[in-house]
Amino acid sequence: MRIAIAVDGSPASTRAVRHVASLCKRFTETPEVVVIHVDAPLLRSVAIELGTQGVDRYHAENGKFALKAAKAALARAKVRFEEKLLVGDPATTIVRFLKASRCDQLAMGSHGRGAFKNLVLGSVATKIISQCDVPVTIVR
Repeated sequence: MRIAIAVDGSPASTRAVRHVASLCKRFTETPEVVVIHVDAPLLRSVAIELGTQGVDRYHAENGKFALKAAKAALARAKVRFEEKLLVGDPATTIVRFLKASRCDQLAMGSHGRGAFKNLVLGSVATKIISQCDVPVTIVR
């Protein structure tokens, strides 16, 4: 079994990581765990101003921040994992990653902003659920 955990550095995503860590202890055969962070692309004008190295550094720093709590929680739980840092629209990129890497399940946190705000702002979790072919566990 291959489980992906989408993280953004928030307390909600850390709860999802802890949930998966506790699930891993219940399996007789430890699943493969992949922690993914998708950073939204910068505006073109900002990317031009920063240059290629600046953009790469920006995304690397965001990824490092987003993965920090997840890595610590999985290390404490003694769960081995791989990490992926991607750039793109979060929902679309996560769905593509799940298909390409043949993940069996996705776990992610939800900020719980409510239905009305999802209509106005959109929700990564809602978009993923509507596009995804694998089971998705939303942890609040």
